[in-house]
Amino acid sequence: MACDGDEALLSLALPIEGVDPLLALPQLAEQENLQVLWDSAPGLCLAAAGPCQELELAGSRRFEQAQRFADLCLSRLHDTAPESPAHARPRVLLRFRFFDQVSERRRSEAVVPSVQAVLPRWQLSRQGRRGWLRLNGIVSSAADCRELAEQLWLKQEKLLQTPTTPTALKPQALVAATEPETWRQRYAAALTHGIDLVNNGDLHKLVLAVQHRIVLAETFNPLPLLKRLRRQQAGSCRFLWQRHAGDAFFGASPERLLSLRAGWLRSDALAGTAGQGDSGAQLLRSDKDRREHELVVETITDQLRRNGLSPRRRWQPQLARHGNLTHLHTPITAETHGQPVLSLAEQLHPTPAVAGLPRRDAMAWLRTLEPFERGSYAAPIGWIDNAGDAELRVAIRCGHARGCELDLTAGAGLVRGSVAERELQEVGLKLAVLADQLELQTSARNRSIV
Repeated sequence: MACDGDEALLSLALPIEGVDPLLALPQLAEQENLQVLWDSAPGLCLAAAGPCQELELAGSRRFEQAQRFADLCLSRLHDTAPESPAHARPRVLLRFRFFDQVSERRRSEAVVPSVQAVLPRWQLSRQGRRGWLRLNGIVSSAADCRELAEQLWLKQEKLLQTPTTPTALKPQALVAATEPETWRQRYAAALTHGIDLVNNGDLHKLVLAVQHRIVLAETFNPLPLLKRLRRQQAGSCRFLWQRHAGDAFFGASPERLLSLRAGWLRSDALAGTAGQGDSGAQLLRSDKDRREHELVVETITDQLRRNGLSPRRRWQPQLARHGNLTHLHTPITAETHGQPVLSLAEQLHPTPAVAGLPRRDAMAWLRTLEPFERGSYAAPIGWIDNAGDAELRVAIRCGHARGCELDLTAGAGLVRGSVAERELQEVGLKLAVLADQLELQTSARNRSIV
């Protein structure tokens, strides 16, 4: 602890029962611009608001700098509740951009930083019904400590007394939407070029994405959609990163880039997709999907071996169902031997499931063929806690709302033997994961994605 005149980072925490962090986020945040949600319920559900300490930067050393920031913040933090359960630990929250630099032709656009790392001021976490409220702050005197404790107590009382219900369950009014034919036409030319690249042997795989824009009559509120996705995408991790009012990045990711628990890493190879009505047996028998999936598995295991790890994997993929979509899934595990988690994340990002192979060539072609800035689409998003555990998801099945404009992004993996019409159908199914939950006041024709 700091004596008078010396600054210190103090973390105070109290148990709080029966409060859903997703529904309580508006009350937790109040006037704070930054709002973050991590909802893997029935596992960890975490809401956070406001920065206590933050880092924003660009460049090729972003993973290294983010690791240093997290290590410094969490090592300096004096936790007054060290015996609290694992879900209540202090966390540094992380959001990356897909590319470390903005494309030259898009430098005039408003873009997110290459990495944002935040030790939040407020943190509300729950696993089951066991909840904890945490407040992080900078203190330099006993009076500062008392003031922080009073703020924590008052917030706890307010959260317990305020009904936490979604504030905008009513449908949101649609002004305009890109017609399905429009995004299909825009995607088709790039898709044809991408299939030629893999069929001619220039690339082993390429994952091309498309954006579908929807314009609403009012600023989009993602919380009701995320609550509905708890039912529709129960096996995914719902997330929200709102930098300020009117700028919300959100989604429901089924794909784990990596998790770290007690020194053991897990990464998920997730590639190969079938829609509703397609049997899992058909997906397991599909030569195209099995080859696409094995490319991802081999690349992840090779990257881990190059870092001195000994990865373990299943020799046959499993089926993972997420709402109406089914994927081929292979979990990969390894002991990390103390290697920094973000160093490993840097080696794994982007996996062939969201970029392609060879990685460098595929990334260059994405810059050429995709007519939009990916932003945080398919980039790592997650957290590191003060015990060294961490989880990073791949931000897919996502949308980015800026005021009344809502961009939904999805992609499909192209390998030799890919058929354009099937890839168009796959992208439409992935866009529909969010679009079908929007509950827009519009005609069925405009609501159609596929």
